[in-house]
Amino acid sequence: MERAFGQGGQRVSVIGQGSWNIELSERKAAVAALRRGLDLGLTHIDTAEMYGDGRSEEIVGEAISGRRDAVFLVSKVLPHNASRAGTRAACERSLQRLGTDRLDCYLLHWRGSYPLEETFAAFEALREEGKIRSWGVSNFDVDDLDEALELAGPGRIACNQVLYHLRERAIEHAVIPWCEKNGVAVTAYSPFGQDDFPEPGSAQGRVLAQIAAKHGAGPRQVALAFLTRRHQVFAIPKAARAAHAEDNAGALALRLDEADIAAIDAAFPLGRRPRSLPML
Repeated sequence: MERAFGQGGQRVSVIGQGSWNIELSERKAAVAALRRGLDLGLTHIDTAEMYGDGRSEEIVGEAISGRRDAVFLVSKVLPHNASRAGTRAACERSLQRLGTDRLDCYLLHWRGSYPLEETFAAFEALREEGKIRSWGVSNFDVDDLDEALELAGPGRIACNQVLYHLRERAIEHAVIPWCEKNGVAVTAYSPFGQDDFPEPGSAQGRVLAQIAAKHGAGPRQVALAFLTRRHQVFAIPKAARAAHAEDNAGALALRLDEADIAAIDAAFPLGRRPRSLPML
């Protein structure tokens, strides 16, 4: 399943592939997992210069070799590199590691000390040169998004990549509504949390298992379907083995009904809006 990525953006797989810490896995298996994901329609691949000091980008580059045109490729610039000149240099390094001449989307990894107008000016120059097709931000709360929109103008910010999983739903309070209103895609990173996905025997795990059995699916597929139930939201789970990529791809065809959504909502309550946006 594909959706428009941002306002007027190209259509992108709702479930993609993350690569944070993928360099810690056996390289051959990691490359095979990414390629298997591509085979199954997980064509949105996300990486960053920070991940493994560039090693993640190198692994992704190997995986997409010969298949670049089938991939929606995203990378990120670190805040301490995000001056106007630094952003351009960082992009060139990422392109070299990835073995490509362009990114489909380039993100500011989180907000740092450089003024946003410097980073955005670099993004626009890179876009005009054809080195990136679009750009966006990551880990931005509503106040940051307001400022970014004022600087960039409507239709420029393609996405906001943020932490979102069943036990961390803070972005539903304000970030997702803001993005829906302004035509900005939301990309959920760490959609299974950090090694804290509900155990099968727990109360929350049983809810997921019941819904999964009803649909002939798996609990993680149910989680991905819930997180991407709103039209603006995409998810990028990491898979370092081909079997995991296959499991993630199974969520593409899963449609939850109102009863399923209500049951998950009750098992994983939204909670109060935090003072600051959660991030990893």
